[in-house]
Amino acid sequence: MSSVLHTTRGWHRPLLVNTALMLSLVAVSIVGLLVDDRALLGEPVWVKPLKFGLSFAVYAATLAWLLGRLTRARRFGWWVGTVFAVVGVIEVGVVAFAAARGTFSHFNQSEEPANQAVQTIFNLGIPGIFVANLIIAIMVLFQRTGDRALTRAIRTGLAISTVGMFLAFWIVSVNVEDPRQVTDARGETMPMVGGHGVGTPDGGGLPILNWSTEGGDMRVPHFVGLHGIQVMLLLAIGLTALATRYVWLRDERTRARLVGVGAAGYSGLLAVVTWQAMRGQSLIHPDAATLTAFGTVVVLTGLALATVVAAGKRAAARSEEPALTR
Repeated sequence: MSSVLHTTRGWHRPLLVNTALMLSLVAVSIVGLLVDDRALLGEPVWVKPLKFGLSFAVYAATLAWLLGRLTRARRFGWWVGTVFAVVGVIEVGVVAFAAARGTFSHFNQSEEPANQAVQTIFNLGIPGIFVANLIIAIMVLFQRTGDRALTRAIRTGLAISTVGMFLAFWIVSVNVEDPRQVTDARGETMPMVGGHGVGTPDGGGLPILNWSTEGGDMRVPHFVGLHGIQVMLLLAIGLTALATRYVWLRDERTRARLVGVGAAGYSGLLAVVTWQAMRGQSLIHPDAATLTAFGTVVVLTGLALATVVAAGKRAAARSEEPALTR
């Protein structure tokens, strides 16, 4: 524990508290999955709190670390991060509350006072989280938070994550003209308007994730985009680790260019899965157009990667030549 506290010294404390609470919810949800057999549209009631808790834990921990690295406007960043932490706890808290009641947290149009409170919190909280994240992303653009590779990873990663978060607004507009009646885990009929699916109603899909196997599902691009920041950071960290073995990676400009290539490729992937979902196509049943688009992203990313690697190796070789001649 003392090692953990030392490692997180200087991190944003409210976001660390958020992370701890989310991990606690993950533990509670796992227990719920084991002892509670209630289900909503074929999905165990505790799966959604589990997914939200895990996702927010990872994201809040990332922001806690990032805000601790700011060199300017640190106090303002602290307040913005605190807003994110508090609103995030409330938002995920109502998801868990609805699950405990055995009813739907999203798209539920029931006139029950408890549900009306949940929907009001969502309507206020989602924009609040998005704006807080957007402000942090803008702040990062105007300051350096590490070497070139890490700085680029943070900037591009936050930009991708902000796009992924923005897709949540699009989700609430899907199927708005398709009201339906569904039965919750209590056996009560709930009026539902909207959903994650495009061309198919919610219910049934991939294990745990529950992404539709029959049609488009906007949760796919939302997930891919939201966690872009973690992917970019892992890429930068991995390149730094590999630099101890490969001389040509010790130039931070080369690593920064590779991060840029990774960000471009990941953005292309996000664009493809978003386009696929919007066309009402399941992630696991891509058509020729989707496969062509994905292949194009892979080929262009591979070419850019090969170009940067070749340039980095040439630069490393030139820098070694004077030492060899001496």
